[in-house]
Amino acid sequence: MTFEFRRLTADDLPRLHEWLQREHVKQWWSKRETLEDVVDHYLPSIEGREPTDLYAIVVNDRPIGFIQTYKVADHVEYRDLVDVEDGVAGVDLFIADVELTGRGIGTEALTRFVDDVVFGDAEIHACIADPDAENVASLRAFEKAGFHEVRLFVDPSDERMHTLLRRDR
Repeated sequence: MTFEFRRLTADDLPRLHEWLQREHVKQWWSKRETLEDVVDHYLPSIEGREPTDLYAIVVNDRPIGFIQTYKVADHVEYRDLVDVEDGVAGVDLFIADVELTGRGIGTEALTRFVDDVVFGDAEIHACIADPDAENVASLRAFEKAGFHEVRLFVDPSDERMHTLLRRDR
């Protein structure tokens, strides 16, 4: 199985919108109901106006999911919420096809992405994530990818309990 992380372009936004409407994704990801919502949220990062790097997870030449990374220090409110030092990146992902979930593909994608992309930046010494505390499958994937639980916290953006996870270089 070959993995590639391809930078998103504006042409990918209709596909991303469709993926975000899938029930197994929508359950855990911000509700972006319309294509316009998706464009408004993600296009600034694609165009370099926002400091988040967006990628398609491509397996055997087929886009199967989404992954993003960012330096936590570039997002001051979030940095203050999770209380981490400089040199820490964040990561978020989902597998778009429900039939590909639960098979270790997310764990493998996450491991390779953190090793190759996130830690490819010499300034980054740790990576964090904050899945919903009830998202057992995501928590398991992060744990298998070498992340450990730091603490629980309530995210004011959705008023839900999240698990702060961390993997050091």
